[in-house]
Amino acid sequence: MQSLRGKVAIVTGGSRGIGLAIARALVHDGVQVAVTGRSAAHLSAARPKIEAAGPGKVETLQADVRKHDEVTRAVDATVARFGGLDILVNNAGVGIFADVAAMAPEQWSEVLDTNLTGVYYACHAALPHLKKRGGGFIINISSLAGKNPFTQGAAYCASKAGLNAFSEALMQEVRYDNIRVSYVMPGSVATGFSSGDEQKGVDWKISPDDVAEVVLDLLRLDSRSLASRVELRPSKPKKS
Repeated sequence: MQSLRGKVAIVTGGSRGIGLAIARALVHDGVQVAVTGRSAAHLSAARPKIEAAGPGKVETLQADVRKHDEVTRAVDATVARFGGLDILVNNAGVGIFADVAAMAPEQWSEVLDTNLTGVYYACHAALPHLKKRGGGFIINISSLAGKNPFTQGAAYCASKAGLNAFSEALMQEVRYDNIRVSYVMPGSVATGFSSGDEQKGVDWKISPDDVAEVVLDLLRLDSRSLASRVELRPSKPKKS
């Protein structure tokens, strides 16, 4: 198991839900973590929660992953603050669920631009810094929806299926640069992502901390091995 202490990480969408849990877990292990988010208020509320996990240091950066210049500025600010970059966790995501006929073009774009294009922007900005360090890790938070389509999920499912393919192609491109790429596909997570209620289904859904634990396990894995895809699901999902 590799030590993460002193490493530098960026977690996109890290002010709430899965991203917040990942950021806290990284800081707990001594990683210096920069968290991005669109909402200054959410970032401000999240910062003390992340810092409390200690001993790693924390930086919060307001950035919309749909905007290439903002993502690039966030990556550059992280490198300037902590002296380099070792880990990128692409977690920022949105879900808009509607029949294709009822979905506005702007809604389609918001989902694809956040969940897929935003990951490209972050990887594009981070890769030169990871290569400069002699290697690193990119972990993309996908979803089981990327392989299990459902009605009213066309945009979301397409974005996650695209993310899966993107991750596998990138993994092959950078593996000889000592950069390992993995994607994690959780099922139902108790975050309020789709319902707005973090307590709904908490008795059977995956905890955000469970996803964070998987991410840390991937990062700690000996460099000779790569778990390129992880599927994570509730062990006893609610019966329909």
